[in-house]
Amino acid sequence: MQPQLDLRVLQYFVAVAEELHFGRAAARVHIAQPSLSVQIRKLEHSLGTPLLIRSSRSVSLTQAGAVLLDEAKRLLSAAQRAVSLTREAAHGVRGTLIVGFQTNAAAELTPRILAAFKNNHPKIHVQMRSFDFADPTAGLADGTSDVAFVRPPLPSAEWLATETLFVEPRVLVVASGSRFAGLPEISVEQVAHEPFVARKAPDKWRDFWLATHARGGQPVRIGPQVATVDECFEAIMGERGIAFTQASTQRFYDRPGLSFIPVKDVPPSPLSIAWRTDVNDQLAREFVETAKTLAAFGGVPNLVKSGGLLHQLN
Repeated sequence: MQPQLDLRVLQYFVAVAEELHFGRAAARVHIAQPSLSVQIRKLEHSLGTPLLIRSSRSVSLTQAGAVLLDEAKRLLSAAQRAVSLTREAAHGVRGTLIVGFQTNAAAELTPRILAAFKNNHPKIHVQMRSFDFADPTAGLADGTSDVAFVRPPLPSAEWLATETLFVEPRVLVVASGSRFAGLPEISVEQVAHEPFVARKAPDKWRDFWLATHARGGQPVRIGPQVATVDECFEAIMGERGIAFTQASTQRFYDRPGLSFIPVKDVPPSPLSIAWRTDVNDQLAREFVETAKTLAAFGGVPNLVKSGGLLHQLN
């Protein structure tokens, strides 16, 4: 017989696998650490394979553990979705669409897209879910979201499809007391030796936001590493580093202590709508079409339409 997987135990395992520390994981799932250890040992025994490599100083995943982590997150997401759909059906709601995003989603287009979709699907509950820098797919990779606003480049995957909605410039963010603050424009060369705040993200995405390809082979001086835009800006205001971001970030996250400077020699940042091609989700496809239609009509400052998409003004 196949072993029966307990969703509660899977939650425990995910906590340990993500924290890689039994103490922190126990606090996260509100269970005593010895009990948590026993539950993980029982799970390993039922599956017939070690999931974790334990030492006195560290915890790491085995290959089997890494596979289970991905699958467990999918199962837990599906279980939560089943609960939500059941409860919604009892209250006359016909379904939920989870839209993943990071930072400011699709900027000024976001509320227009949501309103248009809601107008066409009044019985559908749309839930916006924020993700940190660790997941550039904003929940699509593990099935936590149904559709997502993303910032390429993304990891290559056969199941992932994207459509660009608009493109906008990148800007440099520095502390208002920086010697660079107030400059009308800046180049990568001017700040090449400065410490940069790095995103805790897959290398491809992290390197894009560090503008590694615009540095002529010169290595990046890495400063603080952060998981969210708020952590990034706190590090910048503390004068521990500087960072590139999309221009629209200034409109949504500007605060005293920060200065935003146009950058003349880095490629712009595209904003895309993304979805999974291996899931037959009609609601997700209709949301994508709504987003594409609204993008074709503009609505984001400093951007213009071109070829059905939006592009930066020169």
